Amino acid sequence: MLTAGPGKKVGIYVAEDQQYHGSTAYAAILDFLFFRGISGATVTRGIAGFGADHHMQTTALVDLAVHLPVKIEFIETAQKVEELLPKLQAMVGTGLIEMHDTTIVKPAEKQQKDPAPRAPALKREGKAKMMRIYIGENDKWNGKPLYEAIVNGLRSNDIAGVTVYRGILGYGANRRIHKDAALSLSHDRPILLSVVDTEEKLKTFMPILDQMVQQGLVVLSDADVIKYTHNYEKAERRQEARI
Repeated sequence: MLTAGPGKKVGIYVAEDQQYHGSTAYAAILDFLFFRGISGATVTRGIAGFGADHHMQTTALVDLAVHLPVKIEFIETAQKVEELLPKLQAMVGTGLIEMHDTTIVKPAEKQQKDPAPRAPALKREGKAKMMRIYIGENDKWNGKPLYEAIVNGLRSNDIAGVTVYRGILGYGANRRIHKDAALSLSHDRPILLSVVDTEEKLKTFMPILDQMVQQGLVVLSDADVIKYTHNYEKAERRQEARI
């Protein structure tokens, strides 16, 4: 976190269409700064400029518009900038990095949306079971899509959570290919439901699942659960005390 005092102001110049590992260089640099804890950064797009090759780029030239210069600017401590500089030099490639001393008179402050202090997230770890259910998108149960019926059944039985994934290609026991084809009238794509809860609760739901799934695959495996959550119980107690 920035504090008042001496610092470094860094400007990074790249072309708008410059790439770094498959994404635009300026976006990759911004992500890098964000996840390395830089206090703040700004990206600005030029309307005209030229670089080391002396080719003029301007918005007046439609075919060259994507080559316009982009500047990423941030202010940090000298120690933090020194730490990030080798990686930034690799990411910039043919671009330019400039840096000069500055003085931080007043660092930016985070906006306080909630006047009440927010408790840090709780990290809970434990053992659980992961159930994976493989079916087809066309599979039905009582006239409705089977995957929707399973989700509703899991929710009614207080299972912690489920996520439904639609596949783009696959095959099952009948060896018939199921695929996602834009021009095809068939939509029998593979569906995967991923469920995590205790072994006891999942096994309690198994008899219901046996009735619903006529053709498919159910896999049960061990899982280590790491969950981040806020302490809602304390928050509720504070709310009750205010009432």
